[in-house]
Amino acid sequence: MTEKLTNATIVTEFLLMGFTDNQVLQGLYVPFFFLIYLTALMGNLLIIILTTTDWRLQSPMYFFLKNLSLIDICYISVTVPKSIINTLTKSHSISFLGCASQIFLFIFLAGTEYALLIVMSYDRYAAICHPLYYETVMNRGTCLQMVTAAWASGCVYGSIHVAGTFSVHFCGPYIVHQFFCDIPSVLTLACSGEQILEYAFVIASFTFAFVCFLFLIASYVYIFSAVLKIQSAQGRFKTFSTCVPHLTVVILFLFSGIANYLGTNSKSASSLNLFMSVLYSVLPPSLNPLIYSLRNKDMKAALGKILGGKLLLNV
Repeated sequence: MTEKLTNATIVTEFLLMGFTDNQVLQGLYVPFFFLIYLTALMGNLLIIILTTTDWRLQSPMYFFLKNLSLIDICYISVTVPKSIINTLTKSHSISFLGCASQIFLFIFLAGTEYALLIVMSYDRYAAICHPLYYETVMNRGTCLQMVTAAWASGCVYGSIHVAGTFSVHFCGPYIVHQFFCDIPSVLTLACSGEQILEYAFVIASFTFAFVCFLFLIASYVYIFSAVLKIQSAQGRFKTFSTCVPHLTVVILFLFSGIANYLGTNSKSASSLNLFMSVLYSVLPPSLNPLIYSLRNKDMKAALGKILGGKLLLNV
């Protein structure tokens, strides 16, 4: 696995040992994760198809939702398929390059999703607080620029963190007590005192993310103020209902991410850490399609059109 140097070693692979110590979890893991992955894949693909083909779903909100679904498909595909294959083949190894790629893609997509959620909050702000200027402000060119900026920022974010994580020397043992390579688990394998650079990147990232979060909060303060000024209760409910899916997704994404990265990380296996990682990496991509389509009449109508029926409109 390794070639000896002075006090450290050159690592060629890691061992992903997330569920290997629990026979019950091993038996439930593959079918459960496969069903979750299939559900996330089908749900997000359906949203991409509907928002691409149906004329009613061509507003900026659905354009951003299409990108969110694409991110979620890639996001869950970075971790779950590899883990399922490893469990079925009883081979728990992942190459050094594979681990670095997994961390880059995971952070890249998480950063992109967070940036896109900030963009979507601005879209809701523009639609509710400045409805007369909405089409001018959120024109096609502006939407494309915002989405491009979100993907680019995620790429920069992922590059910085993968560089910081793998700038260290690893002293072993090279066992990652997770079902995929993530930064906290990999850093526990680093030689003592070498994690400072990545910790500095993490602090800077959390600071920048907090500033973006304040922007999101400010957007919703203005949105709530505008909604409260609407005279009719029905009008207030209808307007606010357009924000509920986005707000739910933001809370789910941030809560699961913070819970995972502020949890205890050690060189030994922890059921809590595994649960938090599953919550962070699997739950948002699986639930986002359900959250955005459950109470959306336009989405139901588009789906009913594809299925050739109107049953969904009466749900």
